[in-house]
Amino acid sequence: MTKKNYYLKLAFGIVAILIVGASLLFSNKLVDNVANEERQKMEGWAEATRLFVSVDNNSEYFDFLWQIIEQNENIPVIIVDDNDDFISARNFNAIPQDTAAFYEKKIQELKYKNEPIEITIHNGEHQYLYYDDSILLKQLAYYPYIQLVIVSVFLIVVFMSFAGSKRAEQNKVWVGLSKETAHQLGTPISSLLAWVEILKSKHADDSIINEMGKDINRLRTIAERFSKIGSKPEFIAVDFVAVVENSIAYMKSRSSDKVVFEMEKPSQVLVANINVQLLEWVIENLCKNAIDAMDGKGNISVKINADNHNIVMDFSDTGKGIDKKDYKNIFRPGFTTKKRGWGLGLSLARRIVRDYHHGRIFITTSEKNVGTTFRVVLPIANR
Repeated sequence: MTKKNYYLKLAFGIVAILIVGASLLFSNKLVDNVANEERQKMEGWAEATRLFVSVDNNSEYFDFLWQIIEQNENIPVIIVDDNDDFISARNFNAIPQDTAAFYEKKIQELKYKNEPIEITIHNGEHQYLYYDDSILLKQLAYYPYIQLVIVSVFLIVVFMSFAGSKRAEQNKVWVGLSKETAHQLGTPISSLLAWVEILKSKHADDSIINEMGKDINRLRTIAERFSKIGSKPEFIAVDFVAVVENSIAYMKSRSSDKVVFEMEKPSQVLVANINVQLLEWVIENLCKNAIDAMDGKGNISVKINADNHNIVMDFSDTGKGIDKKDYKNIFRPGFTTKKRGWGLGLSLARRIVRDYHHGRIFITTSEKNVGTTFRVVLPIANR
């Protein structure tokens, strides 16, 4: 990460924290203001109630006080006596049939919700007003948390967009580099192929020249693979088993005699819509990882079968095995347990199988110093 990107992310983080902090402070201040207003309203309502029970029904203040009491339509209130016995209540909804138990429970709840307001009656008696928060205040109380979630989601989306655009830019660089590499390799590979043909014309029976030709053709195939990175691959219906056999045969010819390849296949032809070059790449990566895991000595077993929908290939080795904690990481780009390597082989294999061929690749079993089995599942072609 460059210093510019570091400071940009740091500045973005500071601004985000300031936005969230200021938003929460403002929201909490708003909630406190509304709560204070409701408190003042309840104190005025309590005073109106005190005067209401003191004046005569024919008094000129009677109707005025009654109007003040009636104006409270949204704040639930309960009035009790000195013994917390229920006297009256307003603005409670969904009251059950057992009203006594209901109000007794509410009294205990509201006693600690807001500080009770004392009402002194003219004859020296005391009543107490318990009240709940209005619906508006309850909504406002949750608002800061809702706002925090919304702001957090927004910041996460912005950060992911920033990271995604950065990854997209990096992917373009890698795609461009791959295509340029393939282009630069094209000329010397063509030249080498021409020289091999000249050598064959003079030494037709020389097996070494024929093997050189095979390796140069392999280089051409690899260059073509790099040239297709970032492009939409072409798929054809082919014999899946034949493709695997060809890839295994090539890896066998380039491996030590201490590596034994075994293959179990069905008698019927299994047709799959695949990109041959990409699928060969998957098999080669599995072979190379298996040979490395076995330190160049052991057995590689390939078992192929199918059901009505999928072709299943189990690729097993007798290597060191993989820790269960690494099962999820083994396909992550850059992850490797080897001293050398980029950790891209299995990541590339998963992308080819999953993203391009709409299949699956995963570890079925792995045991330390016994071996590992990878399973590749691909859709079978419609006949």
